[in-house]
Amino acid sequence: MNTPYLAAAVLAALAALANPARAQSSVSISGMLDVGLVHESGGVAGAATKVTSGVEKGSRLLFRGSEDLGGGTSAIFLLESGFQADSGTLGQGGLLFGRQAYVGLASRNRGTLLLGRQYTPNYVTMATVGDPFAAGLAGVFSSVFANSGGRMNNTVKYLTPRVRGWGAEFAYGAGEVAGSTRTGSSAGAALGYSAGRLNARLGYHYRNNDTATAQGRSPARNVLLAANYDFTRIKAYFAYGINRGLNSAQLPAANAYRAAVAPVASTDSRDLLLGATVPLGAGKLIASTIHKDDRGRADQDASLYALGYVYYLSKRTDLYVAYGYIDNRNGAGYVVNSAIDVGTGNRAFNLGMRHVF
Repeated sequence: MNTPYLAAAVLAALAALANPARAQSSVSISGMLDVGLVHESGGVAGAATKVTSGVEKGSRLLFRGSEDLGGGTSAIFLLESGFQADSGTLGQGGLLFGRQAYVGLASRNRGTLLLGRQYTPNYVTMATVGDPFAAGLAGVFSSVFANSGGRMNNTVKYLTPRVRGWGAEFAYGAGEVAGSTRTGSSAGAALGYSAGRLNARLGYHYRNNDTATAQGRSPARNVLLAANYDFTRIKAYFAYGINRGLNSAQLPAANAYRAAVAPVASTDSRDLLLGATVPLGAGKLIASTIHKDDRGRADQDASLYALGYVYYLSKRTDLYVAYGYIDNRNGAGYVVNSAIDVGTGNRAFNLGMRHVF
């Protein structure tokens, strides 16, 4: 995409959403603390027991604000800092606002335009629609299922208004490499439908793998269909992904449970998830199975089996327990992760507490 045209399009969209009237503004501070006990086994270095942060959901501090501009339009911003509650250090590689950081305009009739670091539409599709573990605990989909990188830097995102249950979003992340508007860039889109007990979403993600020094490498492409349906006593989940190209699937951890075969990231795979949540007492039982069909190397498939329970002490506080096991085949080296923790083995047990403030 030509940079001047992109800039002109963004400015035109901002102008269309804006309204010169000024009204009320608000800023809120909120967050989440999640600390749990994690026991992992099956790694080449042996079993490990950790007290770690972000097992069910990543610990975070959020600054959120809006200013009413009149006519149904608001200026909005979000600064979301991830941190490790067990050690006090910053998450996301030490970034101050590594989870999200954006500013934009929101209109009831024209949609929302956001600028900054944000989640990819494909990741939102999986985390909010396709994964019964909601991207956390030992059943987190990203242990095996391709996650499209999670977040995009330098991103322009547009979300349409929801009409009769339908809504869509489009995102473009600039590569910011001199001499090329395509090098290092990424793009994504999603179309969703939600009505009654059904929630479904189709997502797409594209990543240009060229860098300032290496050109001509094949891009990564991910297509994802996810849905869930609430049968009242059981909520069923489904997700199917097609992943092709370099960086289309995550690289298995370097300390994979098999040391004899060095794990290599798949460049052609299919992912399938089937799962469910069942209300049980004052909480819910969660179960899922994920299978990765690897078609790009020596048939290094993997299957994740996970079971968990979340007990709600209140609307803002819960206790959780979960167990996950990955069956790696032909030298595949996938490991069980949690929301933030990178696993060290193909088996993991979680026990902990989460509080929202």
